[in-house]
Amino acid sequence: MNLPEMFGENVFNDSVQKDTLPSEVYKALRATIESGKQLDVNIAGAVASAMKKWAISKGATHYTHWFQPLTGLTAEKHDSFIEPEGDKVIMRLTGKSLIIGESDASSFPSGGSRATYMARGYTAWDPTSPAFVKEGTLYIPTVFVSYTGETLDKKAPLLRSMTALDKQAKRILKLFGIECKKVSTTVGPEQEYFLIDEEEYLKRKDLMLTGRTLFGAPVTRGQELEDHYFGTIKPKIGEFMRDLDKELWSYGVLSKTKHNEVAPAQHEMAPVFSTSNVAVDGNMLTMELMKKVAHKHGLACLLHEKPFRGINGSGKHNNWSMSTDSGLNLLNPCDCPEENTLFKLVLAAIVKAVDEYQGVMRASIASAGNDHRLGADEAPPAIMSVYLGDQLGALVDSIVKGENYKSVKAEEGGIGVPESPIFPKDATDRNRTSPFAFTGNKFEFRMLGSQANVSDANICLNTIVADAFSDFADELEGKKDIEKAANAVIARELKKHYRIIFNLDGYGPEWEAEAARRGLLNNKNTADAVPVLYQDKNIDVFVRQGVYTRAEAIARADIRLENYTKIINIEALTMIEMAKRDIIPAVSDFVAELCQNVASKRAVSEKVPCNAEIKLIDKLSQLNDTASAAVEKLEGDLKSVDRREVLSASQSMAHLIIPDMEAVRAIVDEMETLTSADYWPYPTYFDLLYSVK
Repeated sequence: MNLPEMFGENVFNDSVQKDTLPSEVYKALRATIESGKQLDVNIAGAVASAMKKWAISKGATHYTHWFQPLTGLTAEKHDSFIEPEGDKVIMRLTGKSLIIGESDASSFPSGGSRATYMARGYTAWDPTSPAFVKEGTLYIPTVFVSYTGETLDKKAPLLRSMTALDKQAKRILKLFGIECKKVSTTVGPEQEYFLIDEEEYLKRKDLMLTGRTLFGAPVTRGQELEDHYFGTIKPKIGEFMRDLDKELWSYGVLSKTKHNEVAPAQHEMAPVFSTSNVAVDGNMLTMELMKKVAHKHGLACLLHEKPFRGINGSGKHNNWSMSTDSGLNLLNPCDCPEENTLFKLVLAAIVKAVDEYQGVMRASIASAGNDHRLGADEAPPAIMSVYLGDQLGALVDSIVKGENYKSVKAEEGGIGVPESPIFPKDATDRNRTSPFAFTGNKFEFRMLGSQANVSDANICLNTIVADAFSDFADELEGKKDIEKAANAVIARELKKHYRIIFNLDGYGPEWEAEAARRGLLNNKNTADAVPVLYQDKNIDVFVRQGVYTRAEAIARADIRLENYTKIINIEALTMIEMAKRDIIPAVSDFVAELCQNVASKRAVSEKVPCNAEIKLIDKLSQLNDTASAAVEKLEGDLKSVDRREVLSASQSMAHLIIPDMEAVRAIVDEMETLTSADYWPYPTYFDLLYSVK
């Protein structure tokens, strides 16, 4: 395999564009991509023609506008290139077909912004994300809007948020005499996942229908020995990873790192960062390919945040930064951050944004699956905070306290062995317990769930930081002494928002108490986290930056709660079916066999000991009756939930149905430990987690 040659071979990327497009068309398209200039629709025909020819050479017969509706997934409708010409056909893709498509908008979530009888929706080409060929179809990345212009997807607001940050960041840079064409946000989403044997997966209704195990007694060996993390990769897993890399590389996805994660059967893939919308497209494609490649290897890829209780769940760390087209990273503190006023101002803006909109950031990553993961001694808590590390923490402390900064410099060291190389000692450490941690020249937003579309979190980040930049620029533009005025703003804002900075252990109960004293939010479930999105202050920031209209903002909050309610409803119904049809009858059958054993023994002699069987019969009979009653309660409570009003329905799911489900699970999991494996109807945690040899 010649990796440099095959990388991006299925992508209509810059090099292909340069080779296939007329020079003037190529220059116009690159100006749109690189500088954010308005797309010249007059070039669409030439681009479409070249794109079609290239796609056909790759075996494509169809094209599709590939978009990201508010389901959190991707969507596609395939049309062939063929057009009739007499009694024959020709292969054609027009400029109009490239730029605009039409899809049924009524079948996707809209948060009430569209009536179900109103079908028309449009897809519009995103030229900044390259098209690609997959399985005989040309995929054209697009946005998705209604016929009246409301956004119905996750990409359009992401692009708007990138535009907003670009605009406001350039105002900040101009204050310091720095001109540039474009400020881009970049993202590197690390993808965690589980791999289990597909045959075992297909035996679990809960995994198939909900993505997680609704029942399951703890495995006797989980992650206690900490030997799976970075451990030797099993041959079958290695084959999967190699094939996945090849697939990803062929589509231009910068897959860089692969390793075992903490939990048994858990792994991670990390890409090199790229521009936010391209990174999102790449991650959506990554999740799709993970499942397809896994199937080829007889495996099932689990992307749920918490497929197994009691062991680490899966997240998707979002490495976020800002850079100019000339290569200036706005989050690079340089060697002397205390002298870098621009960096300090950018840092103050981010601290201000996270503090003022901590609820919005928490809501941006809220989901039914992620609720099980956050705060579970494996992921950041549901409390937003900013980690700066020793170096920047000391700098901020000196600014807030009005003291001289004592530099925390990186040193060099070794391990005391002459043969060992000298390596740099970092001036700070990484904090894996922080939800939003500075990691050298970027921030790592660690709260995202593994199956999330990362657009939501990045729309939020881009928007709130753009708003903080706007506030600072409004105040500083026209000031004669920018350094003095900027440092005054930095000191004021860091003092005002100092409460959001926390550089210690976020896992401990002490932090919860401390966060409460600081007045920080701690919304532990989606039903409690999302309602902040209805507050005027939190709607206005998106409206002000041109990311959402008021109606679009409210619609997205509605959809997030609707989705949460639907997921919990599906989980509850699945749990009821598994318990009533499979588990309770299986336990009854096992108890019946025990009774027969006792009867057989007693038939031989009344003196034959049967205490073990009798105790087990009594215990399981009681548990089975209790389980049956708990299931009946869950079923009754579920029927009582009025799902027509999203706020009240989500609250009922969070505070009534989930506790009911927990009660059923506790009983069933105990019964699993007492029931013969021959009778238990589902693969156990051991069967699943250690299924790949």
